[in-house]
Amino acid sequence: MYATILLLHLLGAILWTGGHLVLTLSILPAALKHKDPRPLLDFESRFEKLAMTALAVQVTTGMMLARHYLPNPALWFAEAQPFSVIIKAKLMLLLLTLLTALSARFRVLPQLGAATSSNAGSPVKTRLLYTMAAHILLVTLLSVAFVIVGVGVRTGWFY
Repeated sequence: MYATILLLHLLGAILWTGGHLVLTLSILPAALKHKDPRPLLDFESRFEKLAMTALAVQVTTGMMLARHYLPNPALWFAEAQPFSVIIKAKLMLLLLTLLTALSARFRVLPQLGAATSSNAGSPVKTRLLYTMAAHILLVTLLSVAFVIVGVGVRTGWFY
C-alpha cells in the first residue's frame, strides 16, 4: 500500500510542478515579452482542473505518508521528532501555495481576464500581468521546494 500511495504522490508532484515549470519557463516569458496575458489565461483554463486534481492527490497522499512515518498526528508538531520538521515544512509550503493560488484565482485572474476582454488600458493590463507573473513565480518556487523537501525524505537530507 505504501508504494501505491508514494507513486500517486509522485505523479501528483510531476503534474503540479511540471505544469508550473512549463508555465514559468515557456508561456510566461512570451506573455511578458508581448505584454499579452492571453497565453496565460488560455493555459490556466486548460491546466486548472488537472492541477487542482494533482494538488488534491498530493495533499491526500501526503497526509497518508505523514501518518506512515508518524502515525500520531500530534507528533507531527513535536520538537523531539526529527521527521516532524519535514511534515511542518510541507504543511507550511502547502499553506503558502494555497494562499498564493487563491489570491491568483479569485483576485488577479478575474481582473486580468476582464482587462483583457475589454481591451482595458495598457498600464492596467500590464500591472495585472506582472502581478500574475509574481504569483506564478511564487507558486513555481514553492512547488520546487515541495520536491526538494520530498527528496529530502527519501535521502535523509533533513534528519
